[in-house]
Order: sequence, then C-alpha cells, then structure tokens
Amino acid sequence: MLFCRMPRIYYGNLPTEQSNPRSRAIDHHPIQTVLKIMNKEDSSVPKAVAKTLPSIEKGIKLIVRSLRQGGRLFFAGAGTSGRLGVIEAAECPPTFNTPPSLVQAVIAGGRKAVFRSQEGAEDRYDEGFQIFSSKIKKSDILVGIAASGVTPFVQGALEAAKKKGASTILVTCNAKLVSNKLIDCLIAPAVGPEVISGSTRLKAGTATKLVLNMLTVTAMIQMGKVYQNWMVDLQPKSKKLKARALRLVERLGEVSSTEAQTYLHKAHNQVKAAILMAKKGYDYKTATAKLKFTAGYLQKAIF
Repeated sequence: MLFCRMPRIYYGNLPTEQSNPRSRAIDHHPIQTVLKIMNKEDSSVPKAVAKTLPSIEKGIKLIVRSLRQGGRLFFAGAGTSGRLGVIEAAECPPTFNTPPSLVQAVIAGGRKAVFRSQEGAEDRYDEGFQIFSSKIKKSDILVGIAASGVTPFVQGALEAAKKKGASTILVTCNAKLVSNKLIDCLIAPAVGPEVISGSTRLKAGTATKLVLNMLTVTAMIQMGKVYQNWMVDLQPKSKKLKARALRLVERLGEVSSTEAQTYLHKAHNQVKAAILMAKKGYDYKTATAKLKFTAGYLQKAIF
C-alpha cells in the first residue's frame, strides 16, 4: 500500500486543531455576542491572505506557464477543501468560456462527497496517488488544497504529480508547514485557530476561497479572458448572461442595442468577436482571425 509512505501525523500539534482563546466560552454567550466573535475572527482572514501575496503571485505564474504550454489545471482536496476546488473548477467554463477539461477538480471520495461527507476518504493516500498517476501529465499543474497541510489524499496526489514532472501548488492554513520536494509553491495564510476548534470550513475555508479566487481569476486575466474589467469570454446561455453579453457588445463596441444584437448573431454569440466586429467594422472571419493572432487578447486585437 502506498499509504505507508506517509509519515506519522501528530494531529494535536496542527495549527488547525488548536483552541481559540477568544471563543472559549462561546457556548455561554447570547447570539449577538457569538456573531460579533465570529465576525471579528473573520475580519482577520483577508489580512492573513494579504501576507501570502508573493506566494500567490508565484503560483499564478506557474499556472499561466502550464496553460500556455497546453497543460491543464487540477485541484485536489478532501471535505471542504475538495468542495472549494470543485466550485472553482465548475465556475471557469461559464465565467471564462474554458473547455471543461481545462480546469478540473478531484475530491476524495468521488462525486458523492461533494454533497455528503465521506469521512475517511481524506486518509486514502494511495487513492490520491493512483488517480493522478493516471490523470496528470507533465505539462499540467496540480493545486492541492488541504487546510491542515497533511491530508493523505492530497499528499498522494502531489507525489503522483511530481513523479509525472507536473508543477505543484499547495494551499493550506498550516503556516508552520515547510515546503518540500513535492511542492513548487506553498501558499499558507496564517488564519489561526477556528471559532469552533478544528472546524476548518470557517476561517480556513474563507481564506482558501480567497486564494483560489486569486489564482484562477488572475491566471485567466493573464490568458486574455478579461477586457478591462469585463467578463468578455462568458458563455451567454441564460437570460441573465444573454443580457450581459448584449450590454457588453453595446457598451464596448459603442453601438446601439439593436446593432449589438445583430453583431452577436453574426458572431455566433461569441462576445469578443462581436465586440471586435462592432468596434472595428470587421466581418466575423476577420474578427476571429485577429483574435486567434492575438491568442484571444481582445485589447491587442483592438489596438
């Protein structure tokens, strides 16, 4: 069994398992006091994340490098960490029009673990290793997500990725963790103990979500998926998104609503192409050729 490669873990020593002195009597407090304690603890999370910005920048550069080389971005985690990875991967196609295969997430325990806790799945080091041994390639990048930093499933995934020559990032709230040969980039905001000891869906989960937001959004900006601060690579498949696409073409293409609708139709609902057609007077073929030449960067295609 590959699990035997994991060193013994002293869970009681982990930062994420410590008791928070500021919430020690929380079960005796009225609701308003509980809320104030939670809110004050939560307010410290962005500050902790801010201190890790250099590491986050390094991680983004690794992600962009892999994507530009034709690689894919994977997330691996268990429990709350795994679910946050699933959310991140699921949001990329509608937000940035990425193919579903480009950003993927694997959660310990499989799909059913997204909706119902699969206790014990996080301990399957060998499962993480085997899944990514067959899934990941050298050009890919893996973001392991583990609040404690020692989740066996994630450790197995990281080892498999490194054996394949892929880049690796670990997002954790164990600030005492020391980067090792399995991790190219360690992102570890020190959020401190939770209001409810060990409940890492709280501050650790919030910090993780903030970090993952930065990793994916900034990487996609670098990949030309955003123009100014507009989501120009969206998939207009709902009423809200169709209306947003129309407004984007109207505003950025500087045309009327009726003209914007015509350009969107001619561009087969590809927002960037429609904007370029409206802005520069190109036909669809020329607009798509320009975007291909600029690797999808609308700003470069316009100027």
